[in-house]
Amino acid sequence: MSECEVNETEPVVAADIPPVASAAATTDLNFRSEDPLSTLFDRNTVGSGSNPGVAVRISGSCESVLTELETDGSGEEALLLPCLSGGTSSPRGERQKRTRRNRRSSSSDKDNLTSPGNSSGDFNHFPGDPEFGDIIQRAEQAIEGGVFPERISQGSSGSYFVKDSKGKILGVFKPKSEEPYGHLNPKWTKYFHKLCCPCCFGRGCLIPNQGYLSEVAASHVDTRLGLGVVPKTKAVYLVSETFHYNTIDRAKSRGKKYALEMVPKVGRHFHRVGLPPKLGSFQLFVEGYHEADYWLRRFEAEPLPENIRKQLQSQFERLVILDYVIRNTDRGNDNWLIKYEKSGEGEGEKVSCVCVCVWTAAIQIAAIDNGLAFPFKHPDEWRAYPFHWACLPQAKVPFSQETRELVLSRLSDMNFVQDLCEDLYEMFMADKGFDKTMFEKQMSVMRGQILNLSQALKDNKTPIQLVQMPRVVVERSRTGGQGRVVTLGTAFTQTFHCKRPFFSSW
Repeated sequence: MSECEVNETEPVVAADIPPVASAAATTDLNFRSEDPLSTLFDRNTVGSGSNPGVAVRISGSCESVLTELETDGSGEEALLLPCLSGGTSSPRGERQKRTRRNRRSSSSDKDNLTSPGNSSGDFNHFPGDPEFGDIIQRAEQAIEGGVFPERISQGSSGSYFVKDSKGKILGVFKPKSEEPYGHLNPKWTKYFHKLCCPCCFGRGCLIPNQGYLSEVAASHVDTRLGLGVVPKTKAVYLVSETFHYNTIDRAKSRGKKYALEMVPKVGRHFHRVGLPPKLGSFQLFVEGYHEADYWLRRFEAEPLPENIRKQLQSQFERLVILDYVIRNTDRGNDNWLIKYEKSGEGEGEKVSCVCVCVWTAAIQIAAIDNGLAFPFKHPDEWRAYPFHWACLPQAKVPFSQETRELVLSRLSDMNFVQDLCEDLYEMFMADKGFDKTMFEKQMSVMRGQILNLSQALKDNKTPIQLVQMPRVVVERSRTGGQGRVVTLGTAFTQTFHCKRPFFSSW
C-alpha cells in the first residue's frame, strides 16, 4: 500500500492503477482545494480475483468518501456496507433509498428504529448501568438459543416473562405496540371492548400508548426519592417469535430468510433479516414475592410482631408516596407485591427447661404495574380511579418520622422538583408521539401532587387524609413570545381542580 499526495510531483505509473480507479486518480490530480486530499491505492490486490482493486479518496467528512469496486462476485462482504454497494451510487442516495424503504415497512416500531440490524442488541446500550446491560445481553442470547419469552396470561396487554438460557426468569417485558392502546394488543377481550364499547374504553386522563414510558419514569422517580420499592425498569428493544406481530411482518421475515439462504448475494442487500425489534419497558423480576392480598389476609389471621409491623408500615408509606406523586390510576391490592421472610436460629441454651430462640424477619414491598400513571389531568369524567390501599388499616396511621426525613427535604426543594421534571422530559421526548404541551400538563399534575404531599408530611397527616386533600395543579406561567412560539417562565401558578368524576369510588 503506497500513499501519493496531491501536491507531490512524483509520477503515478498507470500500470499500478486498476482500470476502474484510473479515472478517479486523474480527477484527484487535477483537483485543488484548501485541504489536501490523499488517494490510497492497493497495489497488492491489482489483478487478483479474491480482492478487487480499491481507490478511496479520504477527507475530513465521511460523506465525501468515494469508493469504487471491481465486483467479480467475490466481494460479498462489501454488500453489507451501504456506501460500498455500487460504483455509481452515493451515500446520500442510499440513505434516501433506506428512508423510502422504511416508510413502506409495516413494522410496529419502525419509526423508533435508528439503524439497521438483525438483532435487538444493536439498540440496547447501557454504559451507566453495566449490570442491567449484562442482564439484557443474557436475555438476547437466550432468545437466539431458542428460549423465547413467555406471554403472561394476566393483565389487559401483552407482557412477557423473559428468561435466560437456563429458563430462569430475568424480567418482564411490555412492548409498546402491545399495550392496551396499542394496535397489536394480543388480548381479544380488549379488542372487543374497544370495538363494542369505545366510549368506555381506556382512561381519558392518560396519553394513549405511553405505558412503557410510565413504567420507566416511575422507576426513575423511585430512584430519585430513594424509596426502593420499584424494581429497576428501563426501555429496551427485544425481538422474539413469541411476540405478537402482524401477518405482513411475519411473511416478510420468512421471505427474507429464504432469500438469504437461497441467494446470499441478494439477501445481503436487505435492510434487516428477521422480525423487527419491539420497543418496550423491561422490569427486573423479583423472586419470593406474592400479591398483597395474599399476605394481607394472612396478617389478619396471624398478627405480625411489633418490629415487623413497623417495617411493613414503613414500606407501605413508600408505596403511598410513589403512587401519589405519579398519580397511579391503576393501583389495586393485586398489583403490588409483598415478600415476607422469617428465619429462625435456635440457640441451644436451656435455662430452667426453657429453650431460647432468636428470630429474625424481613418484609419488603415491590410496586409493579406502573404503566397507567402520569395523567395530564385529574380524573374528572366517569371514573375516579382511587387508590385501593386507602381502605387498608395501614392508611389510617400517620406518616412516620423516618418517612418524613427521607423525602420531605427533597419534595420541599423546588430545584429538586424541577430537576426531576427535566429528567422526565429527556425520557418522554424520546417517544415518537411526544407532545411538549401535553407533557407540561403531566408535570403540572405531578407538581400539584408533590405540593399536597409535602403539606401532608409537614402536618403529620395519614395516607387516607392525603388522598382526601383538594386536588391541585401547579402550572408554569407563560411569558409570551412571538407568533405561535410560547415561552414558559420560572413562575408557577397554583389552581384547584374542582370537577369530580361521575363515579367517585370506582
